Amino acid sequence: MDSEFEHQLQKLRDKIGSKTPHQQQHAAMLLAVEETITEQKAAVEPASYFAALLTLMEQQSGSGSNALSNAIIFLLSVVLPHVSASMLRAKFTTMMAVLSQSLDLASADVALLRSVISCLETVLLAQDASSWRQPIAQGTLRSLMQLSTDSKPKIRKRAQEAVSSLLSRPPPPTAIHPAAHIASRFVLEMLANAKADPQAAMHTLQLVKQTEMLWPADEFEGLCAALMQLPRLNTPYVATLAFQALETVFASAGESLDEDQFRDLLISVIDLKPNSSDSATSEAWLNIIQKGYIAYAQIGAEACFQSLPDLIDLVLPDIELGKSSTRDAATRCIWALIRECIPDSKLGSDGVQAIIKVLAGGLSYRYRESWALVFLLIAALFQRLGKFAHPSMDAVAKEVANMRMEPEFQFKDEADAVLGAAIRAVGPQVFLEILPLNLDGGQSQDNVGRAWLLPLMKSHIRNAPLGYFVSTMLPLADKLSVQSQQFVSQNRELEAKIYNALSQQVWALLSGFCNVPVDILDSFTVGFAERLANEILEVPATRSAICGALQTLLTAVHALAHTESANGPITQQQALAAEMHLARFAPDYLAQLFNVFALSPGNGRGYLMDTITAFLAVITPGEVNATFAKVCAMLDQALKSHKPPTAAELTEQYLEAHPPPTAHTMTDLAIVMAPYLDTEHAQ
Repeated sequence: MDSEFEHQLQKLRDKIGSKTPHQQQHAAMLLAVEETITEQKAAVEPASYFAALLTLMEQQSGSGSNALSNAIIFLLSVVLPHVSASMLRAKFTTMMAVLSQSLDLASADVALLRSVISCLETVLLAQDASSWRQPIAQGTLRSLMQLSTDSKPKIRKRAQEAVSSLLSRPPPPTAIHPAAHIASRFVLEMLANAKADPQAAMHTLQLVKQTEMLWPADEFEGLCAALMQLPRLNTPYVATLAFQALETVFASAGESLDEDQFRDLLISVIDLKPNSSDSATSEAWLNIIQKGYIAYAQIGAEACFQSLPDLIDLVLPDIELGKSSTRDAATRCIWALIRECIPDSKLGSDGVQAIIKVLAGGLSYRYRESWALVFLLIAALFQRLGKFAHPSMDAVAKEVANMRMEPEFQFKDEADAVLGAAIRAVGPQVFLEILPLNLDGGQSQDNVGRAWLLPLMKSHIRNAPLGYFVSTMLPLADKLSVQSQQFVSQNRELEAKIYNALSQQVWALLSGFCNVPVDILDSFTVGFAERLANEILEVPATRSAICGALQTLLTAVHALAHTESANGPITQQQALAAEMHLARFAPDYLAQLFNVFALSPGNGRGYLMDTITAFLAVITPGEVNATFAKVCAMLDQALKSHKPPTAAELTEQYLEAHPPPTAHTMTDLAIVMAPYLDTEHAQ
């Protein structure tokens, strides 16, 4: 007997001393059943409890002892979930006959009916398709559905849960439940009477809303038509429930309707658009539009795409006029339409131009209170279009940048998110053609300085050509550095600091360009490698940025070279070639890094160790062994002259300004190299 079942039984046994009569009755009945099982020397398992309770229930039938029947049915509701499906199928007719009597008791209390419903749910879930074709199963489902509209909340809720569970889990291998026609006819009957009995209609809508099932194809249109008539009753809560029910029904629309039928259904839903001020109904309507059009895109991608500009134009005002929750729902809806309903084949089409025009309208002053949401949608469109965003969205990027530069503009972070998405979409080269930095006094169509773009670009450059950094950004960094030195010579310290900081910010972009560029073999040349090595050795200000960039490049390439994946920016073969190319430069880099490492204070050289580790991962074991031998020789030499540090050399101030002893440095290097040695040298 499983532990969960035993735990449930023990909780019931403990109620024998309860002050509540029905709990005492349940516990006493359980103890009596267990005594019978023991006397009969039957196995202590769920099947034995089931058999004993079923026998008792048959004996009590017609006896008029409601208290005993109630206790037996309650215990059955506890036991049945643990009984095998095969046994429940074998006892199906008997169980239905016994339980149906209790279900029909007009005087039955709430607790009894909830127990009966639980029993029926468990038994029916165990049945196969042939059992569901029997009148007793179909009649029981009708009774449960009738209870799902009952005026008593607890009974109604439990019945709705049972019906939803049954219809959502058809017996295999069927996809549509054998009783789906019964359910749909019941729903249609209740909804047809909505004007006369709105309460029952609302309860029915709640049932449909929570029931995820495939509705019969021949009744699907009628069901949707009935649901769409309800908002016309001008009863807000009924309208909201109708839209929520439609949202659930739409999940199976692709299985039941062809493209033309789906289009007509969506047009009908659009015609029911509620006023933006009616938040609950608007949110439900927006959810239907979102899910409906995503499903429509699966069966009619071209037609769905063609309808997007007008649809987005219809929904966009909800971002301006609706309440907060409605604005959020409208944003989610348009965001989903952008992500899911623009086919790859249409990314550069006129239809996209129309969508861009609609969303660009959201940048007008009319939408000022909702610019944060508009920016979110524009960022999503940049992300979806990728390289096709140029030149279509150039004007949008410029407009967002201009807004962002306004001194009192309140949505700088949201605007940065848009521009970041633009950088990822079109790449840094195209982006800077649209929005030049204008840092060096060069010729451009505008003279607006945009130094503020540099930190933003650092966070969003991915898989960009390294050659662009080498040919354009590196000369810019050099030019800014030269200008800084000129200002120093002129004693213009403020300008010198500004231009030096700008030069460092340009260097900081290198890490993004090293995030798996596609042109490693062509752009990581001997000259560029030497330039980086010299910067590491001679320019402390750029050392950290360059080491971080090299670490990013080496780690990413190494990971792609040794992972079979079709989703990377370069193939595994290209990554292997790139790794071999970079490994050619490793010995010289390691020599430079070792020197800088040895001269750097201990607290500030962790990034150097990380870069050394990244290079060790790409060189051959033979090269590691040779380098390790040199380090060990230097360690031996250092140990011969090593002296314990004085008290002054152990102070925090001294350690922050001076490198550790050579013996300590060589030991650190030997330790970091150990995992990359071959077996012989490691021993």
